[in-house]
Amino acid sequence: MSHGLADKIEMQHRLFAELSTMFGKEVPLYDKSLLVNHECNRVVCDLLAHLFRGFSVSEEQLGKTSGERHGAIRIGRADEYRWVGRFFACFAMEPHNFYDMTSVGAKSQPVIATAFRSAVNPEHRVFTSLLRTDYFDALTKDRIDALLGQRQVFTDRAKALIELSERQGGLSWDDARALIREGVERIFRWTGQARDVGLYQHLCESGFKIAADIACFQAHHLNHLTPNTFWIDLYTAAMKFCMGEIDESAFRLRAHTSLARLSQHADRDFLRLSFRHLSREQIDAFEAAQPSPGVIEGMVHRLVVRLGEPDAKLTDLKHSGFKDTTEGPPVGLPVLLRQDAYKALTEPVHFTNPDGSETDIFHTARFGEIEQRFYATTPGGRALYDRCLASAEQSNCTALIKSDFVAYEAEYASHFAAFPRTLPGLLEADLVYAVYEPTPVGLAANPDDLHTTDIHELVRLGYVAREGIRHEDFLPVSAAGIFASNLSQYGTQSTAAVKPTYTQEMLEEILGRPIVNADDAHRGMQACSLLNTYDALGLLGRIDPALRARLEQEASSCPAQARQAFTRQSPLAARV
Repeated sequence: MSHGLADKIEMQHRLFAELSTMFGKEVPLYDKSLLVNHECNRVVCDLLAHLFRGFSVSEEQLGKTSGERHGAIRIGRADEYRWVGRFFACFAMEPHNFYDMTSVGAKSQPVIATAFRSAVNPEHRVFTSLLRTDYFDALTKDRIDALLGQRQVFTDRAKALIELSERQGGLSWDDARALIREGVERIFRWTGQARDVGLYQHLCESGFKIAADIACFQAHHLNHLTPNTFWIDLYTAAMKFCMGEIDESAFRLRAHTSLARLSQHADRDFLRLSFRHLSREQIDAFEAAQPSPGVIEGMVHRLVVRLGEPDAKLTDLKHSGFKDTTEGPPVGLPVLLRQDAYKALTEPVHFTNPDGSETDIFHTARFGEIEQRFYATTPGGRALYDRCLASAEQSNCTALIKSDFVAYEAEYASHFAAFPRTLPGLLEADLVYAVYEPTPVGLAANPDDLHTTDIHELVRLGYVAREGIRHEDFLPVSAAGIFASNLSQYGTQSTAAVKPTYTQEMLEEILGRPIVNADDAHRGMQACSLLNTYDALGLLGRIDPALRARLEQEASSCPAQARQAFTRQSPLAARV
């Protein structure tokens, strides 16, 4: 980085902290959900301290660890989309994965998308959609294009700052703060101002509520800003309690069940996954223990009392309720992510119409997601997940949700029985990715005394350490469930004479930059770490030549930051 320029990752943290403050003012329910999440995360940390002697998380560190944000924004025009991509690049955020949401069957929406995040060890992401107006019949397309063509979201000042960052490789802190202000005060801000209520109503009545949200507003706006939760089932139960959807006795039962499950599933790998500030050596030094009788009951009671205080009474705020079920894998299966949400709020919007008239209506679009992230799956792991999910959906087990939630959870989980529930099991089945490094014991060993090159056996023998790679990206099928719960519609069909085909190359041309394939990057990180580990142990010449050739080819996709870390033989504590 050039001398005197702001650190881009620190800029990123400041941007998302200010976006969170902005969103909290716009949506008081979001601000209160952060309070609920903080209290739940605090209880999780306190329980983990009983499970691992020596583990502790300060209030300051809890705030930092809970501070991850995953946002979503919807863009109307291709030129706006390119400017958004250039804006995120100023904050070291690259486009990851291509999502064609027009081709997911009954769940289709008229958008294509990518997610902007840092390539290595990201903490913040923004899923960024682009409306495809050629998805519509010619008349509707022309109306949308004409309306979108009237707006200017990026100011001349914002464009100048972005171009300055591109020329000099970054920004001074004064300029960085100015660009952050542009994001908070203009690019991501909700205005409640829209145009052409006739087009808006036509799109909504035709089943295109997402298109209406994009096309008719005078600016983009955040649709949600998702905080990081350590144990999603505790959070969802707490939110439903605070929102008045379940009573105290039901909450006590669900909270107790949730924490009891946490005590069963929380191992050292869970700590590595959830608390990035802790090194492997620190975690390995914790002494495993069992909570004393009554500990969980005491924590539940403490949480009930805290959430009963006036500042946590979400019944005092206008809301539309909470989703019935959590999207994603069942409890205890640490793959991909689990998502839930309070339903979209109904917000007043002021329309200015083409004839000069004005209309006030209510708009429903912005909802409150929550996520808990787990391990990134290999293609085989993702294929298995998709098969399990399809089996669960075909079983219609959701019919049990209202009558017997415990039975629903058990039935849903049964469809995922093919998955191991631990990181070692998932890795040995080649269902998730990991990075590896030699341990001090391995480095001290004579290579002649190492009688295997099997990486899993080397881990078991203590010569190698490993850490699962966290899933950092979008999960369209779960998002479709979130959309359905919030929009009361599952998807749309193209009204164009011929449904267009969209490709990653098309979106890359719009962005003016390549889109990272996260699966290739994860495979590259794993391969880089394996090559480095075998080399450090003196085993590189003993592995199968075909395996070595494959690893060397895969390593070419390893992100530059990660490759440098592996070259330096930095420990997994670097959290690559």
